[in-house]
Amino acid sequence: MRGRRVTRLTIFGAAATLLAGGARGAPAQTATRAPVIAVSDEVGHEVRLVDAGTGATLATIPTNARARGIHASRDGKRVYVALSDDAVNAQSSADAIAVIDVATRRIVERLPAGSDPEQFAVTSDDRWLVASNEDASAASVVALDGGGVAATLVVGIEPEGVAVSPDGRWALVTAETSNSVSIVDLRARVVAGAVLVDPRPRGVAFSVDGARAYVSAEIGGTLSEIDVRRKTVARTVPLEHGAGKPVGVAVSPDGRRVYVANGAADAVSVLDARTLRPVGRVAVGRRPWGIAVSRDGRWIATANGLADTISLIDATTLQVVRTVPAGRRPWGVTFLP
Repeated sequence: MRGRRVTRLTIFGAAATLLAGGARGAPAQTATRAPVIAVSDEVGHEVRLVDAGTGATLATIPTNARARGIHASRDGKRVYVALSDDAVNAQSSADAIAVIDVATRRIVERLPAGSDPEQFAVTSDDRWLVASNEDASAASVVALDGGGVAATLVVGIEPEGVAVSPDGRWALVTAETSNSVSIVDLRARVVAGAVLVDPRPRGVAFSVDGARAYVSAEIGGTLSEIDVRRKTVARTVPLEHGAGKPVGVAVSPDGRRVYVANGAADAVSVLDARTLRPVGRVAVGRRPWGIAVSRDGRWIATANGLADTISLIDATTLQVVRTVPAGRRPWGVTFLP
């Protein structure tokens, strides 16, 4: 979604002791290492490294462009962040996927990714990246070995959310204005179909087995489950009585839960993935947009855009265990292993 010209990325983590308990089935109260989280910030024009356990800022890294979509490599050594400027329907030198080396805390490469990249997803083998080009109604397939843009595909109008199936075969790209989800065959590099969903689809996430995908509709106030093989909407459920304005979507590593960031409700909906019925709700900061789950499934993080904070949630107790300042307008969030 287009907004003010901005950028900031924040990485949390490092050693910390968090005590998780107070709920049935909660882990024992033993010391545990806080995860590392990376958060893109639209306004700060920098990358901030923060210790999630203490909330201390470790370093800041200037990016000099607007930052939105963000993901980490499988080994956690690199963070990819989508950068762009405010030029409409025009590609500039600011439009790129920045590659941040976590050890040196430096941007070491800028990968071309078409005009105005917003969201993207990385294949599980860390070889390819699929980015939505918001201004161009396109999606770019990018080689992460420096090979550049391998394909540019026409998708819906004002594309945003992107997810890649666990096996790397399919990519789904949501489109806010056309209310559609394009299904991309990454082997053939063609758009194999499209599905209509409720108004203004934003986030998308695959199930663990890749058979289904979950799409949030911000204006529709719903979450839709897509049958990927049949290329149809299997079911749609309202969130926050249809008034939550959901954006980010994430699935737990065991495939049992779906987490949705409801921007207007300042809360995360927790759904049973089998029934799509709510099993929990977590109040977080104002306007949560981005959401992510740690690799081990223990932690959830949200980027609270209008609170300028990140919420760290214990996935067992569904309690916020830490709220960390995150500059100005945090947008996306991801965990590093």
